[in-house]
Order: sequence, then structure tokens, then C-alpha cells
Amino acid sequence: MAKHYNFITVGVVLLTSLWLSPVASAKGPELLHVLGIVTLIDAKHLEVKTTKGPIVSVLLTKQVKYKNKSNPTSNDPPTVGDRVIIEATKDDKTKKLSATVVHYSPNKTPSPPR
Repeated sequence: MAKHYNFITVGVVLLTSLWLSPVASAKGPELLHVLGIVTLIDAKHLEVKTTKGPIVSVLLTKQVKYKNKSNPTSNDPPTVGDRVIIEATKDDKTKKLSATVVHYSPNKTPSPPR
């Protein structure tokens, strides 16, 4: 009876691995990261001065999640001067980046006296 049990176990393991193999090998969109300082933001895109120098434009959609490091309950977008790490995907046809999550730390520079 033990041999019968082992045969069933091996069969289940093989069938499970065959069933999962296409799922594991399916290629999804590549996740890219953009790090830098926000130089411009509006309802449809933001521009980031990256740590390596160039300014990168990233599209914003209604599905973007904003994560403020100083206020985790906030859903507000960053403002100009805030440091960001953006998780984005790249459209193969248009070569444009679209943000999925924008992590940011607000700029803590005090405003000048009046």
C-alpha cells in the first residue's frame, strides 16, 4: 500500500509542476524605477530630475498610488521639489513610462520669510 501512496504523490507533484510552469514563465511588464526630484507635475504626468542628470517624464493615470513617507495615510500626489522613487512600466510601442506607484518624501526646506 505504501508504494501506491508514493505513486499518487509523485503524480500529483508532476501534474502540479506542469500546470504551474506556464504561469511561472509568463513574462509580465518589466517594472522600472525612476529616482530623483520632481521638477514638474500636473494631472497627466510628472517630470523627475534623476540622480544621473537627465529629466525623465512619467505618465500618471487614475490607477497610480501615491505613498507619502511622512504621512502614510495620505493619497495626495507629490509636489515640485519632493524626492521620489517611482515604480513604472514601459509601453513597448510608445516607449513611454507609466507610473504604478509613486513613493515620495516631501521637501522639508522651510519657506523663505516674507
